[in-house]
Amino acid sequence: MSFLERLNALIWFLLAAAWFLFSDLIARRASQGLDTGDFQEPLYRIFLLFLLIVGYWVMSRIGQRRMTAANATALVFRPGWGREFALGTALGWAGVLACVLPVALIGGLVITLFTNAHQYFVLVLDLIALAAGTLAIETAFRGFPFLRLVEAMGSVPGAFFMAAFYSVWRTHTEPTTTAAVLVSFFLGLALAIAVLRTRALWVSWGFHFAWIATMSILFGLPVSGAMSYSPVLVSNARGLAWISGGGQGPEGSAFAVLVSFLLMLFMYRFTSDLKHKYGYPEIVSGGIPVDLDAAARAQHEAAMGSAEPQPPALVQIQPAAPPAAGSPNLSASEPPTGPEQAPAEAAPPDSSFVFEEAKTPPSRPDSQPPDQQQEE
Repeated sequence: MSFLERLNALIWFLLAAAWFLFSDLIARRASQGLDTGDFQEPLYRIFLLFLLIVGYWVMSRIGQRRMTAANATALVFRPGWGREFALGTALGWAGVLACVLPVALIGGLVITLFTNAHQYFVLVLDLIALAAGTLAIETAFRGFPFLRLVEAMGSVPGAFFMAAFYSVWRTHTEPTTTAAVLVSFFLGLALAIAVLRTRALWVSWGFHFAWIATMSILFGLPVSGAMSYSPVLVSNARGLAWISGGGQGPEGSAFAVLVSFLLMLFMYRFTSDLKHKYGYPEIVSGGIPVDLDAAARAQHEAAMGSAEPQPPALVQIQPAAPPAAGSPNLSASEPPTGPEQAPAEAAPPDSSFVFEEAKTPPSRPDSQPPDQQQEE
């Protein structure tokens, strides 16, 4: 890409980042203004997702006219997108299990269970909020802004920059540790790898959703130091901080750093098929559209001729005129002349030639008249 194209992509990235901050503010104030109690959190996430999708769709229609809005925002509803989401969900669930299992075996977990009906109702609302919220975050950090940053900086620098920005955004609200920042950074790289290799958000969305849902709803543990989605099950980890993560939850442990690093490798490995199928960027024309079929057809017609074949000309054979008396019978066509002329053939007898009978026989030198022979 040229310098101007990279600069244009960088400007769209900055506009997209500003739109994310503005949308987050509007969605939060709108949900708080409705004062809907338990519905406030899912409404906030749904409003944010709606504003992001609409805003990035408009930006893609204005700035990326050579590609569809779905490809520009990575929200491509294609065959098999559900299986891609399931793949991300499996990787996210396995990663959380690998982080929690050492805590349960070495330190231990103290579990508190809430069984009233209202908590289960809140659980359903939290699942809705979690699904909408994780998709909104993926749209903001791995969708339209991330793809424009990749165009401006390249795949590797763009992935590292966005992962660093994501780790700061994810851990700035609560007291954090170095391990929690590293885990967020490695997770950001794993999610960026998923988007770059699949050119869609489904694997990264499934991973993000499963990571938070498994850690908070299934195990009741804090996520990034917050207990936002644990209405039914709450767990307290025991043991050393480098094993349990302390107040940060499993994401603050040394095991989580190792697991999040390995998840990048697993993400790269398990998206190989999707990479060969979708991972290459869409080829867009940079000039006048060309119809290859029409060009090939015109070239063929120019070489072979586009006119229809003419019917063969009729040959009329006329009867030969009778030859004049005393003139040789000439054929209709003159024989070829020149050095390569074929040897002439004897002319057949013709009635126009007159043969006269000889009146005296030819004389022989050794013959004499009969009277002289008798005298001898």
